Amino acid sequence: MRNFPSVRALVFDLDGTLIDSKIDLANAVNATLIYMGRRELAHNDIFALVGNGAPTLVRRALGPETTDEEAEKGLTFFLKYYREHMLDNTVLYGGVRECLELLQGWKLSVLTNKPVRFSQAILDGLGIAPYFAYVYGGNSFEKKKPDPMGLQTLLRDFDILPEEAMVVGDSEVDVQTARNAGTWVCGVTYGLGSERLPASKPDLLLDNLVELPKFLTEIAAQ
Repeated sequence: MRNFPSVRALVFDLDGTLIDSKIDLANAVNATLIYMGRRELAHNDIFALVGNGAPTLVRRALGPETTDEEAEKGLTFFLKYYREHMLDNTVLYGGVRECLELLQGWKLSVLTNKPVRFSQAILDGLGIAPYFAYVYGGNSFEKKKPDPMGLQTLLRDFDILPEEAMVVGDSEVDVQTARNAGTWVCGVTYGLGSERLPASKPDLLLDNLVELPKFLTEIAAQ
């Protein structure tokens, strides 16, 4: 693998990259389906729906015949339930805390399609919020990832060029976001979208985030 010494800033996805939140998300979706009079879904089927924000997740789970009114009702319930249960089972992936500690010389941020208030609360609850200069969510901008709006905002926030930034994520959404903004992208193999990730051809693919810092120095990674 190559190294990326020009990178000065890292832009992390949240679910499936920094945090293993899939059980809490699945439980919130199934609670919503019960509330809406639908059948529960298998967890693996729910995991496949995650990645484009809460409104899309809820609408997909409710099914193609769902009306806008039903989708809004379901979303309202989902957000309330998830707010109360989002840290029941959610944990950091192995190597995340160690990686962040090693990256203290770099500019760090989070860009996720999860609502920003929930994202900040989870980062606070898991004790890693202080590592990040900026946290942006799916409702921070007019458009969500893979639209480059959020990433371009971070480039301005950090006053850096696209080639000085690297997106770190677990899905093709993250790869496309990076491509749309002209930045580098690192994929992780353990997340929610990891099965489809290699086909998106990220610039770097890692099994554990603790490996990341060694690829960001002048010394070629072994």
